[in-house]
Amino acid sequence: MIELDLSGAVWRKSSRSGNKNACVEVAAATEAAAVRDSKNPAGAALVFAPAAFAAFVDTVKTGRLDLG
Repeated sequence: MIELDLSGAVWRKSSRSGNKNACVEVAAATEAAAVRDSKNPAGAALVFAPAAFAAFVDTVKTGRLDLG
């Protein structure tokens, strides 16, 4: 397991979430992308290799995960 210091990470959430605090936040870095629950910013974060996260984002954008 790789430990990644996220203490200085800049977290952002989708503009589509409005002022709600019930979404995920993402922090991007050269060596990884991290995702955390906005309701629990001090909690654990999932960390992904940049290529894996980019593939996930591409899959979402193309609608391949839509349930309809």
